[in-house]
Amino acid sequence: MAKRIRRVGSIKNELLKKSREAALAAVQIFNNPNISFKSETYVVLMIIAWTYLLHAYFRDQQVEYRYCKQNGKRREFDKTKYGAYKYWEIERCLNDQKSPIDKYTANNLRFMIGLRHEIEHQMTSRIDDLLSARFQACGLNYNEYIKKLFGEGYGIEKHLSFSLQFSTISTEQKELLEECRGLPANIQGYIEKFDAELSDEEFSNQHYAYRILFIAKTANRKGQADRVIEFVKSDSTLAETVNKEYVVMKETEKKKYLPNQI
Repeated sequence: MAKRIRRVGSIKNELLKKSREAALAAVQIFNNPNISFKSETYVVLMIIAWTYLLHAYFRDQQVEYRYCKQNGKRREFDKTKYGAYKYWEIERCLNDQKSPIDKYTANNLRFMIGLRHEIEHQMTSRIDDLLSARFQACGLNYNEYIKKLFGEGYGIEKHLSFSLQFSTISTEQKELLEECRGLPANIQGYIEKFDAELSDEEFSNQHYAYRILFIAKTANRKGQADRVIEFVKSDSTLAETVNKEYVVMKETEKKKYLPNQI
């Protein structure tokens, strides 16, 4: 029994090691300015990272994640033509009742799975910027879950630095992003169909797509220059032009009553 426990732990640790390596490689490649094949590589590597993570979790929980058939009291395992076991793919892991993944994170992963199916056999273009919010959410979700399931020490944020940008986004670039010029018809069709099947709550959840509004800010006093969050009034010009996916916080005053009205 002790030998079996050591073996289970050894396999789990190896799965976690490979999972973290795949996730780190995905982010590092995506942040590399010299690589143009970013999105395709990121999607494939992050799906591998998530698959190994879930395999490690099922291994730890003693859930059988190999394909098999029950033949009486015996289990017959499915194998490849070369004799290797067939392990669950990520979608099968997500569908299992014992999956630890919440529905919003699962939505993000299902989107990534479908996207991989669309891009793995053909060249794509212009999806790095258009889908960056979903890529960002996938990475943040991964880091959250590996720490949640296996401990803070497994987090990968300490191995990654913030990705700096050497240019601002011009008006022309913004319009190009909004109009999705150059996006392959199959990718655009897939995105529209997937998003249409989500509820408003699911679509706007940060675990599905992590959206942040960046603004250029000039500060008058020391200490203000490092702030990256700014509150705007709901009736301001800026608030009116903000995309509807963002939330504008409005402060309201409660109605006051006279003593004889209470």
